[in-house]
Amino acid sequence: MFTQGFLTSAPEALRASLKTLANEVRLAENEVLFEQGDEGDALYSVISGTLEISVLSEEGKKLTLDIMREGSVLGEISLFDPGERTATVTATEPTRLYRIRNPDLTAAIRREPDIALGLIRLAGQRMRWMNAQMSDQVFLPMPTRLARRLLYLTQHGTNRLSMSQAEVAEFTGATREAVSRVLNDWKAAGVIEVSRGGLAILDREALETLAETGGV
Repeated sequence: MFTQGFLTSAPEALRASLKTLANEVRLAENEVLFEQGDEGDALYSVISGTLEISVLSEEGKKLTLDIMREGSVLGEISLFDPGERTATVTATEPTRLYRIRNPDLTAAIRREPDIALGLIRLAGQRMRWMNAQMSDQVFLPMPTRLARRLLYLTQHGTNRLSMSQAEVAEFTGATREAVSRVLNDWKAAGVIEVSRGGLAILDREALETLAETGGV
């Protein structure tokens, strides 16, 4: 627990302190951990499995913000400031989590103020990431966003992605039809391979170039 992500470089004493505050939560495939607008007061760390983080636009369109796997940490906003959740979190496969609630953490920080330092770092990292996501969504052409999303989703040592084109479109903030056209172009260029179960990156270097230029 807490051996990946933003706490990787944290002192063992800090990780041990957080572990003593945690209890385990288990989710079935497609089970919702919490929904956008729900009241929340806890931080979660993924032990195993996969979570999808999504929001609904004012028009009711779903946008997938992130896919979280082992070692990821989420819910830090409600941990620091209990209130409405800003996104919906759904398990895409059986998933195990550790949960730390605000009252328990607050009491621990009073005893060990250094615990707050690592969590403040998390909040800063997450704000920078969200700002980058928003900038990409507003300023980058769709093919560039798509290339960056594919690289992000396959950054953990695999070039294969088990997501439908509709799911990839949600994560990119585009229509399935538009994403399909770009993927077909990249398939013809030998950059990716598309199959019924997802896709595989054949030329990662070329995809990295597309992530910068948006070209084919």
